[in-house]
Amino acid sequence: MAEKKSWFQKLIDRPRKPYANPYVGGVVLGVTLFLSLLITANGLGASAIFARMNGFLVNLVAPSHVDRVPQLIKVAGGAKNPFNNWITWEVIGVIIGAFASSVYFGRFKPETPRGPKVSEKGRWIMAFFGGMIFLYGARMARGCTSGQVLSGGATLSAGSWLIGLVMFAFAFATAAVVRKLWN
Repeated sequence: MAEKKSWFQKLIDRPRKPYANPYVGGVVLGVTLFLSLLITANGLGASAIFARMNGFLVNLVAPSHVDRVPQLIKVAGGAKNPFNNWITWEVIGVIIGAFASSVYFGRFKPETPRGPKVSEKGRWIMAFFGGMIFLYGARMARGCTSGQVLSGGATLSAGSWLIGLVMFAFAFATAAVVRKLWN
């Protein structure tokens, strides 16, 4: 008798569909960015959500602290709500869309991709610290790759083009060093 699978196991075992054409994906991204600028007068971005959620959480436990920190006053305190901002809903939509896409294309599988020379714990540690460094850099640059490179580049901002070139150059240099961990 065949073993009955749980809904979660059925979700993981879905057959994989082929990857989409990256050129089509680029065109769809460009059209999405254009429509975002046209309809909302905002580009695409994600890193500001962390500042908003940080301000929201600090305001829950220490509202007087929020009122003394200029960075937090901009995003929290008083009647300010992080859910009354376009970027919050954009990021929620990206998370839901990524999940739906992974299920639809049969790629939803809880796993930790890593090279043979790195432990699972080591991969999580590197991912955490890499994410923290990237987030710090995004805040210093006043935008992440999507905010700076996509949105700023689309509006022909010289600073966005410069930071985009620096990001790609640094990524290629870092990949050359880290590649040894994946072989």
